[in-house]
Amino acid sequence: MPRHLEILKLLPQVNKPIQTRRAASEEDRRLHWSLDKEYFDGTRSQGYGGYRQDGRWYPVAKFLTETYELTADSKILELGCAKGFLLAELSDLITGAEIWGVDISHYALKSAIPNPQIKLIEGNFSALPFKSKYFDLTICINSLHNILTVNETISALQEIQRVSSNALVTVGAFATETQKQILDSWAVAATCYLSVEDWLSLFQHAGYLGDYDWFQPVDE
Repeated sequence: MPRHLEILKLLPQVNKPIQTRRAASEEDRRLHWSLDKEYFDGTRSQGYGGYRQDGRWYPVAKFLTETYELTADSKILELGCAKGFLLAELSDLITGAEIWGVDISHYALKSAIPNPQIKLIEGNFSALPFKSKYFDLTICINSLHNILTVNETISALQEIQRVSSNALVTVGAFATETQKQILDSWAVAATCYLSVEDWLSLFQHAGYLGDYDWFQPVDE
């Protein structure tokens, strides 16, 4: 039975500079879409404004380890791993586990700190190069709603279901029109954020049986 696990509450809750993002130039928005250096380490109007390891992912790694009973024998995959900060925390907590990350950004992957326990692949989510049920856990945090069309998102969910015994995805969702407007302004690269009800229907349509959480803005 799929569970709503409120994992995003474990991350720092910061006030996002919505007005800065709304005022972004067309060039900033283009750079945001590139998912390259500017997106991760450029200005705040272009993306993260500097994506660094600051310890925020430790509580998430600990939660995943305990909730899914991960051990040194576990195989773990993160889709949208960026610079691999969550994977690094998992490798510290679970010495010996087989850990993989997939991301579309060459810049993010080459910026990851080398770790012999972590294997990184540049690629998309719609056709994963792994055997069925290879992983004990697949994670995709705030990435599935980016760039992909609805049909590509369905394919990605089906792939996640195929390659893993357990899964957890967090996706952009809205419950009110105000929340949708905030996502319109903030999530520049997001192409598939839906209402909570539509996400649940999409999960069912894709045959996705894993856990989930909502990247859901607070009404202004």
